Amino acid sequence: MSAVVIGAAGGIGAALADHLDRQGRPATRIGRGTSPGLDLLDEDSIAAAAKAIGPGLTLVIDATGFLHDDRFQPEKSLRQIDPAHFARSFAINATGPALLMKHFLPLLARDERAVFATLSARVGSISDNRLGGWHAYRASKAALNQIVRTAAIELARTRKMAICVALHPGTVATPLSAPFAKSGLEVRTPAEAAARLLAVIDALVPAQSGTLIDQAGEQIPF
Repeated sequence: MSAVVIGAAGGIGAALADHLDRQGRPATRIGRGTSPGLDLLDEDSIAAAAKAIGPGLTLVIDATGFLHDDRFQPEKSLRQIDPAHFARSFAINATGPALLMKHFLPLLARDERAVFATLSARVGSISDNRLGGWHAYRASKAALNQIVRTAAIELARTRKMAICVALHPGTVATPLSAPFAKSGLEVRTPAEAAARLLAVIDALVPAQSGTLIDQAGEQIPF
């Protein structure tokens, strides 16, 4: 097995790579501070990293994502919509993963089961949206879900055993999501989330390619 974890410096990404190591499935860890390095906002760096890693991959996990930072917080109403916030959300949550698919899907093994999994979110589901708010994050993750669906269709033409999916990890105790955990909501450690996600990945079949799957292995409607 040849595995890659992109965004391996983050909470979930590091936990995923660590769990693969413990399973005897060591993964190449990729990020801005690794060699080769990869900056999600720089396509040249993505292309160079993919070239350095080479073909024959059986698992690629994209553990990148953006919800908030010192400048931007999830919107509570339409009045808080900011074009710069939208631009950053789409750059990291949609365009970046799309570029990862552009350069890494061609590296998936052709004649055996191979998986490309990207971290999305339940709030990116349009049909599951009951609370509103979080406009930039919801919209960018909905875009990511559409990109996954479209890429999966194209991927199936050349790799019948390959799977391209979006995964919802649930609420994880990381700097990205922990500040927004509500009382009574189950919050998992990165290690717990990683174990659940890898169990889901290992159980995926090609018929599930192009879907959004939660940490329990259940499909979330788009």
